[in-house]
Amino acid sequence: MIIAIDGPAASGKSTTARGVAHRLGIMYLNTGAMYRALTLGIMESGIDVDNINAVRCFISGTVVEFDNNNQILLNGENVSAKVQSSSISDKVSAVSAVPEIRKAMVQVQRKIAGEKDCVLEGRDIGTVVFPRADFKFFLVADVAIRAARRMKDLQALGESCSLDELIKVILKRDKLDSTRTNSPLVQADDAISIDTTHLTIDETIEKIISKIIKLKNEEKS
Repeated sequence: MIIAIDGPAASGKSTTARGVAHRLGIMYLNTGAMYRALTLGIMESGIDVDNINAVRCFISGTVVEFDNNNQILLNGENVSAKVQSSSISDKVSAVSAVPEIRKAMVQVQRKIAGEKDCVLEGRDIGTVVFPRADFKFFLVADVAIRAARRMKDLQALGESCSLDELIKVILKRDKLDSTRTNSPLVQADDAISIDTTHLTIDETIEKIISKIIKLKNEEKS
């Protein structure tokens, strides 16, 4: 069983997907963390993402995976905390838009999720990675709410940024993600849209679980 949860930045995808996976007792695959880990590696290596040959060499010598605690590893190093920084957020859209990078990550994602029941979240899970996913959801939220959520995450990391600045950053990210040529952010035709603006994480998780149970019951009847 594959459950795809897509949506724009800070719409609640990661926390919701993690909670849904926990409730169902299946694996959670944070695809966003994979792109963030590659972004970190590229930044630390001083690689220009427009230099395709350099990017290809980097990918061929890089391993992105998850450990038994579902922590993201970059060449064996746990980088779960590092990849949440604002510097990574500023660069990840450009890095994830590179076709060679997306192709490599999609292969890894399909390999991992193809072996077990899994909840995946990202921006193209239901349209590109697993277009035949059993269940598809697309989370949205007001940009001010998303910015406030992102601010809370950054504060937990000891970083500070104004709400207005974060709104600008998120809107810019939305535009980059939705207009990129390769695997743009778009809601799949058969995805269920959920507005999380006024929902808690628990309420969002419950709404998704309820939808899955309802759809499963309809399939049986």
